[in-house]
Amino acid sequence: MSSDALAGYDWSSVEADLESEGWAQLPGLLGPPACRDIASRYGDEEGFRSRVVMHRHGFGRGEYRYFAYPLPEQVEALRARLYGLLRPLANGWNERLGSGVRYPQKHAEFLARCHAAGQARPTPLLLRYGPGDYNRLHQDLYGEHVFPIQVAVLLSEPGSGFTGGEFVLTEQRPRMQSRATVVPLRQGDAVAFAVNERPVPGARGDYRVKMRHGVSAVVSGTRYAMGIILHDAA
Repeated sequence: MSSDALAGYDWSSVEADLESEGWAQLPGLLGPPACRDIASRYGDEEGFRSRVVMHRHGFGRGEYRYFAYPLPEQVEALRARLYGLLRPLANGWNERLGSGVRYPQKHAEFLARCHAAGQARPTPLLLRYGPGDYNRLHQDLYGEHVFPIQVAVLLSEPGSGFTGGEFVLTEQRPRMQSRATVVPLRQGDAVAFAVNERPVPGARGDYRVKMRHGVSAVVSGTRYAMGIILHDAA
């Protein structure tokens, strides 16, 4: 299912988009049945470690729930596979930014590093937005150990399931005004994007570009999405 979709992407093209724009689309990562199955878990009493009502924290409006360990099988498999595919680019970014941090070959090894530093809470999450709900521009950092790329998957179908609720990215380059991008997504599509900073070539070598992401206001219906963050939280 998701593994077949991941194997079918041209990862050199995905890396090129991440390099040039800071994000890349992964169309059809999940099929409609998988999207409905994952979204239906939102109302379960088990399987989550916490629920966040966004307006209570100034994050926007709407709510989300973090999965608990052990993660659902398809979420765990997708997370580990994405880590392996994105790891070479992540290591390359760190090298270009002058960071000595390198990511180990296996995701379990990276999570062990997070847990040893006190970042032991799982970060994959389900988000639910209703009419008028939105997510302010933000970064999902959670602690000292950060994997520089994450993935969001749209679980609802635009038009029939909800209207509005576009996924938005902003890019801040030195001495420039911010640039905003709306990423067009259908049900099951995913977007991989920079969590915080990425290197961009300049006249005097690479410089740092800062990224943020959010969701515009939902006009009607209910929008479900899944976030797959590859580091754990303190």
